[in-house]
Amino acid sequence: LSDPDSPPATKAQLARARRVPTVHAVRKKLKLTQKEFAARFHLPLGTVRDWEQGAHMPDRAAQNLLTVIEKDPDAVARELEG
Repeated sequence: LSDPDSPPATKAQLARARRVPTVHAVRKKLKLTQKEFAARFHLPLGTVRDWEQGAHMPDRAAQNLLTVIEKDPDAVARELEG
């Protein structure tokens, strides 16, 4: 609040903000282990672990993939297997 060059976001701005699910939340929703999640969605197990532990953040492409996996995991898995 004290920095006039960086005011807090308004409620309208927050409502428009795109929220990216965390890999942990998506994985838990699907009831998969890290190993199962990585295998199902063709991701390196180490990458999934790094994302969950906060060692690395998913890049934009990975964020988009997580968003699609959250919405329709079966479709993503079918496409990856096809």
